[in-house]
Amino acid sequence: MISLWFNALFSLAALGLLVVLPIWIMAGGIWALAALAGGLLLIGVFHFINLLRLQRWLEGPPDQPVPHGRGLWNHVFASLHRHSRRRTAQQYLLSDALERFRRAVQAFPDGIIIFNQHRQIEWINTNAAAHFQLDQAHDRGQALTNLIRQPDFVSYVERGDFEAPLVFANPRCAGQTLLVQVVSYAVGENLLLSRDVSDQERLDVMRRDFVANVSHELKTPLTVVAGFAEMLSDPELKPDPAQVQHYIGLIAEQTHRMQRLIEDLLTLSVLESTAVAQREEVVDLEPLFHTLQRDAEVLSAGRHRITLNVEGYLQLQGNPQELRSAFSNLVTNAIRYTQTGGEIRICWQGTPSAGVFSVTDTGPGIAAEHIPRLTERFYRVDRGRSRETGGTGLGLAIVKHVLSHHQAVLEVESQPGKGSRFAARFPASRLRHGEHHGEQVQRLRA
Repeated sequence: MISLWFNALFSLAALGLLVVLPIWIMAGGIWALAALAGGLLLIGVFHFINLLRLQRWLEGPPDQPVPHGRGLWNHVFASLHRHSRRRTAQQYLLSDALERFRRAVQAFPDGIIIFNQHRQIEWINTNAAAHFQLDQAHDRGQALTNLIRQPDFVSYVERGDFEAPLVFANPRCAGQTLLVQVVSYAVGENLLLSRDVSDQERLDVMRRDFVANVSHELKTPLTVVAGFAEMLSDPELKPDPAQVQHYIGLIAEQTHRMQRLIEDLLTLSVLESTAVAQREEVVDLEPLFHTLQRDAEVLSAGRHRITLNVEGYLQLQGNPQELRSAFSNLVTNAIRYTQTGGEIRICWQGTPSAGVFSVTDTGPGIAAEHIPRLTERFYRVDRGRSRETGGTGLGLAIVKHVLSHHQAVLEVESQPGKGSRFAARFPASRLRHGEHHGEQVQRLRA
């Protein structure tokens, strides 16, 4: 400010001393006044021109450079230039902070929609656009409840009570469940937070089903055991020895059923607690297959024709206990569900591209709608028949987890009335080529 006043006074002093005073001395007062007027006019024109330049700069684009000036205006334009640079720096910092904030919000795992008091969308992040199938550019300014028409959601927004979140099935994505909550953060400004809770919902359903199924599976044998135990402990009842033996046999049968269920639950719990097989080694498959065949013959008790076919590489990298459990469950299921006189074929083919263990039976077969759910815990195609055969409903769930540990997949082929084929396909990376069986091994049991 002092510099501006100094420049103004210096200009007037220079005009008076260098122009007006010499003319006054040489030509008199009238000419001196005329020179003063002319000098002031020139100064006015100079300032007017610079004012026009300043006005053009103020009306121009924000990034236009500040004009250069002389004298007094040099200080004015220099000050404006410094102010413009500070403003540009502040805008850059604000823009950078806003961009970093937007990137952070875009990376947020939840969906976020900003809307105003009129429910008009102001901003959408990527996850919210995916949840509600919105367009981040074209849907801005649209009414939120016009784009998301789910009745529960519309009622939730219109009611205005946002203390508790809302959970609803997403009508735009089958099988997806969303949890949404609105948060007011300023006058007339709101955040809509959305989260995909489909997996959590499925886990809750599985947990409830699991508890219900275990309770149901244990209820019958416990009822039988408790009933016969109470009967046998009654001193007034004196059943004959044959009845006592029959009751004890039933108690032992139901107790064994509960033991199998608990053992399968423990096995499944161990398998589910880890994503990889534990204590892997190179497993010689031929002895394992012969053991499976002998166990199958004992379980079948001569009711089925059982064959074993082995070809190709006979060593597999894996956990021997887990592999035996998976293979045994497939063979046991085939025996339990195949009628007397039926045939069961146990096969292994180890080729350079894959190793395939398969069990084929001539049982009643399985309808196509049941096949996708066979590996669910306690899922049964025929509940009554399954209980008659002593199944726990966990065998194929165990098989699925074992195969997952070994990067293998379960393939199921079945037609009602034509039997079934369950195959475990192992990747070539699991095969060990140290031992090769060039001929087919086949054993038959009537």
